[in-house]
Amino acid sequence: MLEAKRIPDRALRRFWEKGDDGRIHAPWRRKVRRVLIALDVAVSPQELDIPGFGFHELKGDRRGTFAVTVSGNWRITFRWNDEGPYDVEMEDYHGR
Repeated sequence: MLEAKRIPDRALRRFWEKGDDGRIHAPWRRKVRRVLIALDVAVSPQELDIPGFGFHELKGDRRGTFAVTVSGNWRITFRWNDEGPYDVEMEDYHGR
């Protein structure tokens, strides 16, 4: 289960908790909602390997972090432990 406390990204947390989509780019809202719902019901990260999600594990020093495509270079990234997803963020990690 995706608990709000496991989402440090404030915009994503408010979107998940309260439906406040003001800080989510309008064309991305539907996809972001789908990804968060999938994270909420998944029992393993591999369950997000859904057509159109572009699911993959990051490499190098980000190994253990998974990513799902939102749009362009933007991804929802997360880590996984026995309690499910955590450190859920929306980021452009290519532009770092």
